[in-house]
Parts: sequence; structure tokens; C-alpha cells
Amino acid sequence: MSAALTLATPDHLEKLDALVAAFHLESGISIDTDARRAGVMPLLEGSPHGAAYLIGPPRAPIGYIVVTFGWSLEYGGLDGFIDEIYVRPGVRGRGIASETLQSLPRALAGAGLKALHLEVDRDAENTQKLYTRAGFSPRSKYMLMTRKL
Repeated sequence: MSAALTLATPDHLEKLDALVAAFHLESGISIDTDARRAGVMPLLEGSPHGAAYLIGPPRAPIGYIVVTFGWSLEYGGLDGFIDEIYVRPGVRGRGIASETLQSLPRALAGAGLKALHLEVDRDAENTQKLYTRAGFSPRSKYMLMTRKL
């Protein structure tokens, strides 16, 4: 099975939305369909603030990854945040997420990205190991904080 990535477009909305809904259900994220689609659609329409990629064949994707973009003085320019990555449960454990987390950062670095960040559940040891193998490391002095607006 291949972790080939396809930049998602408006034509992919139904397939991507089904994957996002599955991830949100699994993760306990509660958001209504209209709000979820309103969050996804700008990424499919070419927003400069982020991109959504389908993992696997676009006709029958096995997952997705969403990267959002920002600017960091500390890292000297454009940085990104992996907002969500999801692989269908039936194909997990086959290296799909690992391959995605290796190939996408290389491609983004080639486009000028200076750093890529993500957040992980403090209790999700297997997920932390996956991210560590992909080259991510915790920042010892910092933690993510959020203010909902």
C-alpha cells in the first residue's frame, strides 16, 4: 500500500469530509457537518493558510493530512503545523503514516518551509514514538496553549 499524496481540491470534498468525520468521531472532536466543511473548503480552494492532502489513491483514499502555515521569527520564516493526520484503522500499522511524515516534510522544505510542528496526546505513547521516528521532538521548555475565540 502506498502513501502517495494528492493535494486535495474541491472535487475531493466528499471523500475528504468522510475521512475527517471518521477521525473526529474517533478522537472525540465534536463539530457539526456545516462547520467541519466550512473549515475544510478553503483549504481545497487554494487558501494560502494551509493545504489538505489525500493519502493513497484519490478515488479511494486511505487517509489524509492537513498542514497549516504561519510565520516564525525563531525559525527564520515560513513554518507549518500538522493540524490533523489520519489513516483508516484497517490499514494502520503498515507504515503509511511514517511514509507520509517522511515525504511531506521533505517536499515542504523544498518549498521553503523552515519548521514543522504538531501536537500529540501526552498519553499516546505509540503515536509519540511514530512522531519521534519521523524526526519530531518535544520542546522541553514549551507547551502548546490555546485561547478559543
